[in-house]
Amino acid sequence: MPARTTGFRRSVSVAVAPLLAAAGVVVTQAGAPAAQAAPAWGPCPESVTTPGAVCTTVSVPEDHAQPDGERIDVTVSKLPARNPEARRGVLFGNAGGPGGDSLTYFDDDEVATWPQEIRDEWDLIGVQPRGLAHAGPLHCAPLDPNDLLTLATNSGGALRASCEAVGGDRWRHLTTENTARDWEEVRRALDEERISIHGLSYGTLLGSTYATLFPQHTDKLVLDSGVHPDWIWNEMLLQQSEPYKRRVHAMFDWIAANDAVYGLGDTPLAVYRRWSARVVEESGAVPTLAPPPAREGDVPPEWRVVARQWIDGVTLTGPARAQLDGLASQLLRPGAMQSHSILFAATRQAAPQSVLWPEIATAIRDGSPVGAQTPDMPEVPEEFLIALNMQAIVVCNENRVPPNPLAYPGFLWTQFVTGDLFDSVGLMFTSGAACAGAPPVTTPVDLRNHGLDTQPLLLNSLGDPQTPHHGALALADRMGAHVVTVEGGDHGVVAKRNRVVDDAVVEYLRTGRTGVTHAPAPPMPAAG
Repeated sequence: MPARTTGFRRSVSVAVAPLLAAAGVVVTQAGAPAAQAAPAWGPCPESVTTPGAVCTTVSVPEDHAQPDGERIDVTVSKLPARNPEARRGVLFGNAGGPGGDSLTYFDDDEVATWPQEIRDEWDLIGVQPRGLAHAGPLHCAPLDPNDLLTLATNSGGALRASCEAVGGDRWRHLTTENTARDWEEVRRALDEERISIHGLSYGTLLGSTYATLFPQHTDKLVLDSGVHPDWIWNEMLLQQSEPYKRRVHAMFDWIAANDAVYGLGDTPLAVYRRWSARVVEESGAVPTLAPPPAREGDVPPEWRVVARQWIDGVTLTGPARAQLDGLASQLLRPGAMQSHSILFAATRQAAPQSVLWPEIATAIRDGSPVGAQTPDMPEVPEEFLIALNMQAIVVCNENRVPPNPLAYPGFLWTQFVTGDLFDSVGLMFTSGAACAGAPPVTTPVDLRNHGLDTQPLLLNSLGDPQTPHHGALALADRMGAHVVTVEGGDHGVVAKRNRVVDDAVVEYLRTGRTGVTHAPAPPMPAAG
């Protein structure tokens, strides 16, 4: 579930009223909506750090099918266009997830730097998704993390019950469609005839949902790292498993290319072995992630005469050896599990963002925990727990992919025996365990381009592990989008210091078109 990641602090990405399409006309809600009061802008929550940002709240129906019922206040952030004379309109942004904080989406940080032209010419609007802090937050009673039976058999149902015990049936209204309809309430409050949209990852689903429901109010639509509409959600997480492994191998390749800085070896396999040793130090268990293919530099001197055979043999047997070594280490050290390693989890989290790779390399070299964790770490922030619960609720509320019971044994093995996060996450969803006891309560909007005046723009990197390229192309086909394919494998390609990409997006937002179809990878981070 893709989301924009800031260091290791921000994650990482449709209680649908019926959508009727007849003769290209989209019917949304009956009756005239109530008038919205003009927003009163003021200070933002502390998490919004960009100078000049202002915030307000907009009242929206908790259930858009009952506009006269209970309401919630959704916080909205705005970065006003820095050049008012050149202002072209408003650009709504969503950080992905579901569960990404959108109030801070247009902030610059170590991962993203927004093009100056976008800052100058558009009011940048972040509508906090319902269910998060500052937008009718979802509060739930704590669950027992040691109740493994519930985790294995009733994970989704137990979470719903814990949320209902605190907030009633509010969880039922956390859907992509309702969030898109919140956007429409905000558009009206801003008194804008049309909005342009920049959605990242899950934000491509949200933006496409808005454009499907309200094509007459959609101007430009930028889809950055697209989600396959038919994969939500059981299939989405499974489709990420192998790309994540390849992306970690690419990280090891980059670290090896910078051996002069990190001293971890000049081949990906050598780096993998140093990484594996650190994981063992932290957890007691050998990681079961398959090693990268061997190279000539890995061949011991005594095997040089049969180097090709040695390379082929080590590469062929690598995955099986990793599994056997991992199991053996757990048998020798009862209670050891690779998922207990901070470095192991951080490696997977950092893989989609090459700008974070130096942190992983430094942690392997120095043996220092990523993010400088200490035994006296504070409790997990409440806003983070709210976001995790909100994400899980949305995913189960609108899950459209039937579970595959044949994957259930694999989930049990990787979750409770080996602790292999690279496989357990996908297996937890495809097996149905993630939403066990929580059947969907809605059907997602059937995404379509119902006569948008401007062709949408979709951008995706070839090796993106969170939104695989072939899945993004399916969304582009649904929405009739122009596609820009970006080399490399970063998740999220706009605002990544890639001039070709950023210039194409600025050109599109200004004119509604771009001739760019292919872009190079962003600059790799400096080692050190």
